[in-house]
Amino acid sequence: MMNIQNYVQAESLEEAYQLNQKRSGRIIGGMLWMKMARNTVGTAIDLCRLGLDTIEETEDEFSIGAMAALRQLEQHPGLNAWTKGAAARAVQDIVGVQFRNMATVGGSVWGRFGFSDVLTFLLSLDTYVELYKGGLLPLEEFASLKKDNDILVRIHIRKNPGAFVYQAMRNQRTDFPVLTCALSRMEDGYRTVIGARPGRALVLRDETNLLAGGITEENAEAFASWAAERIPVGSNLRGSAAYRTHLVRVLVKRGLLELGGKETWN
Repeated sequence: MMNIQNYVQAESLEEAYQLNQKRSGRIIGGMLWMKMARNTVGTAIDLCRLGLDTIEETEDEFSIGAMAALRQLEQHPGLNAWTKGAAARAVQDIVGVQFRNMATVGGSVWGRFGFSDVLTFLLSLDTYVELYKGGLLPLEEFASLKKDNDILVRIHIRKNPGAFVYQAMRNQRTDFPVLTCALSRMEDGYRTVIGARPGRALVLRDETNLLAGGITEENAEAFASWAAERIPVGSNLRGSAAYRTHLVRVLVKRGLLELGGKETWN
């Protein structure tokens, strides 16, 4: 069990940042994974007073506060209309409604967890993270970085026209995924993201132009086989490496065929 010695509701991002520079300080989100750790936190820093619990939509983007709950992502009408339901599909099997009411988008992204449906889905979009000191970074770049003492403020999803699909395999609903798979087609081409490998999600682009002429049964199968050869996977208690390689092939092909039926641009 985690032992918290001091709890602070920060009045500003600057206060939160300064407190977080101490080795004993920790930013808390929904506390759903962090509380399972067995360590001592000198100062738990809560961002609940900073107005970061909203999802705002403009003509050009969706701006998601770090403290917005996964349930808000799941139910946001604008985001789900724009992604044709892929946003809800990406989070609807994460444990249960009560959990998703507390788990935060910022915590899910900052954690860069290997099992994260949220990270897999957001990497398939034109997504940027806003850091308090680091400014705007592409999510793909941020996901590859080591954790530091900066603060994730908001997630920005740019409304580039496209089509989006989310697939995942679980041994049973609400369990951790065995493999996650998000696919998109935007103006810069096709993007496939594979997560729960069981490592952190990776982005794969159509470098060989297998899908350049549009999606068919034949090239979907060819691309899925190509992806399965290039995505490194491993084994854990939920599945073997061989099984995950098989799932890459199955989920990518299935997702591409679904994506092909959605390619009427937003």
